[in-house]
Amino acid sequence: MYAVIKTGGKQYKVAVDQVVEIEKLEGDAGTKVSFGEVLLFGNGEGVSKVGVPFLAGATVEGEILAQGKADKILVVKKKRRQNYRRKNGHRQPFTRVKITSIAA
Repeated sequence: MYAVIKTGGKQYKVAVDQVVEIEKLEGDAGTKVSFGEVLLFGNGEGVSKVGVPFLAGATVEGEILAQGKADKILVVKKKRRQNYRRKNGHRQPFTRVKITSIAA
């Protein structure tokens, strides 16, 4: 059984007991979260339901495992012959979620 959910402006294909890293959600470790924007549901036997754009009444439940930051990405700007150099770093925050149930 799997579903495609939309959260944080991105789409994720999730299954029960899967751990996914999604865009940052508010909450501490152990907090229950619910995703109501379910785009697609499939039971693995060739039967699937597709929403227009979302499935009515379908929810995906999960539990927050941890909050974290991704690896650092370096951003470098340079203009030749102008003595202009800038170096900047960015670490994108994420939330690690374990999917506990999918209800269609």
